[in-house]
Amino acid sequence: MKRFLVESCLLSHGLVSVSSKEMADAWPEDIDSITWIEDGDIRIGSMAEFVSFRESDKAKRRIDYTELDKVLQEGGSGALTASGTMGVCLKKGAVLAVTCGMGGIGDIYGEELCPDLPALRDLPVKLLATSPKDMLDIDKTVAWLRDAGVSIVGIGSDICTGYIFKSAEVKLDGVFSSARDLSKEHLLILNGIPEEKRVPDSSLIEKGIAAGKLAESRGEYYHPAVNAAFDELSEGYSSRIQLHSIIENAKLAKKITENIF
Repeated sequence: MKRFLVESCLLSHGLVSVSSKEMADAWPEDIDSITWIEDGDIRIGSMAEFVSFRESDKAKRRIDYTELDKVLQEGGSGALTASGTMGVCLKKGAVLAVTCGMGGIGDIYGEELCPDLPALRDLPVKLLATSPKDMLDIDKTVAWLRDAGVSIVGIGSDICTGYIFKSAEVKLDGVFSSARDLSKEHLLILNGIPEEKRVPDSSLIEKGIAAGKLAESRGEYYHPAVNAAFDELSEGYSSRIQLHSIIENAKLAKKITENIF
């Protein structure tokens, strides 16, 4: 049984300049807990197994936890969001889901309240993320979670300063302590990208939002369009720091779950 599972939406849709070969070369061989849905089956595997799915049309759909059972029943396929991964964790007995940039509260059609938030409130699965995404209202996101009974702690810091940009300064509930915090049923752990490694020009956030809104108007997914804009505007740098971040989160999840559970 896997103790933690890694989401697949970022790996499928968000890293525009990162080839499958580059992703596979960077991915740790001992992390074989990426999860996705293929032809109505929950798949959990290594990066070598995942990349063939990433390159197929089956990876185009994004599946959150509100859609998970329906997709499984209908024999569908798709990549899993953070909340979708939490739903699979519940089915498979894993205690921790791993993502990178998570959802929250923002001006996104159909996702004004991202399913990641009610999943944290309702499911007995902990989430390890980097940060809520920069185009969201991180302050309101943290406040909503706190009001819903979710504890939010940071790795090495009790402040969330944003995701791939320095876009916020929001106080968390404390600094992560494995012995104290992992006993809590509803827990969000944030492992931020070091500020000196982030994209320095925060004016790009508005350009990314504009790309996302254009995608919305076409009936397309918002988040992949934003990530694609950031990738282009940063000459691929935004994609590579996100890949590094989700790898660091997966390595941390392995360490946490092996030592505690």
